[in-house]
Amino acid sequence: MSISNRRVTVPLANRSYDVVIGAGILGQTGSLLREAGLNRQIAAITDEHVDELYGRNLIASLAAAGFSSSLHVVSGGEPAKSFAIAEEVSESLAQAGVDRSSLILALGGGVIGDLAGFVASIFARGIPYVQVPTTVMAQVDSSVGGKTAINLGAGKNLVGSFHQPALVIIDTESLTTLGARERNEGFAEVIKYGVIADRSLLDAMEDVSRQELTEIIERCVQIKASIVAEDEREESGKRALLNFGHTIGHAIESAAGYGKLLHGEAISLGMRAAGWLSTKYAGLPTEDHHRLIHLLKQLSLPVVLQDDIPTAAIMERVFTDKKFHRGQIRFVLSSKFGSAFVSEKITRTDLESAVESLRESIV
Repeated sequence: MSISNRRVTVPLANRSYDVVIGAGILGQTGSLLREAGLNRQIAAITDEHVDELYGRNLIASLAAAGFSSSLHVVSGGEPAKSFAIAEEVSESLAQAGVDRSSLILALGGGVIGDLAGFVASIFARGIPYVQVPTTVMAQVDSSVGGKTAINLGAGKNLVGSFHQPALVIIDTESLTTLGARERNEGFAEVIKYGVIADRSLLDAMEDVSRQELTEIIERCVQIKASIVAEDEREESGKRALLNFGHTIGHAIESAAGYGKLLHGEAISLGMRAAGWLSTKYAGLPTEDHHRLIHLLKQLSLPVVLQDDIPTAAIMERVFTDKKFHRGQIRFVLSSKFGSAFVSEKITRTDLESAVESLRESIV
């Protein structure tokens, strides 16, 4: 490993794994796999856009390290997280001779990571996989922690499994090919980490153009690793803190129709709503809520809910969300930036009011 690479360990006893972070390390993928002892046939899953950018480089790196590999390309976007595409990929893997001695590699953003991780958890009753995330969203959040899922019409990520990766390889140079919209939606998750765990990340987002993204990514991964190690399967409530803004955000994303809003854009709206509820029920200072909204706006993320997304449709999806336990609302609030807690005192009426508050314009 290059001396300039950074490494964060996700400590999960015999399922611990490293997150390796560096610039230009996609070309080291093969050697990093060998170093981690992952000496298996490789089946790489990616989407059409990422394949054009990085597919050849990845396969060359694997070949240089002596790996036998196959590449499986799907259409991109949230619709790829479906039973139909999971079946399509599984058939492709079987035809390529992938078996229990093989390893799946997810090359792409959060959608590919979720899809490939889910397929890895069920193919041949479960095989190892490696995450190679190429977006801000995936690098700071979704590639770490082992949550894999596909969507249903009833809601986002309702079918999935906990299946930890064997290794995560983060090449920060891949972020240079992102458009502004895709880049900014990932920063919504950085803001989330600032609210729930480390307010210095909010300071960094004030002028992100001047920031060293490698340090921001590493800090987010450290926070995620710590929380996952403490509550891997979201049983104690600690991991639920990562859902700040996601309960309403996921419902908005689903009600709008997958693809209309990027994930981080929906989470931006969800965080404004969670901030609004935090000022009412957790003592979050109003000026902090205004700062949150300002940061989101500064990153060109939506903070006003469009009228063509009905509150009733959002609420219907809120209550199919897997974050509820026996119908009880468990909602993440923050009393001050840098900390958060799970409240069971938020009612359906409160949630409806929070959604409606998103329709108020912001000057």
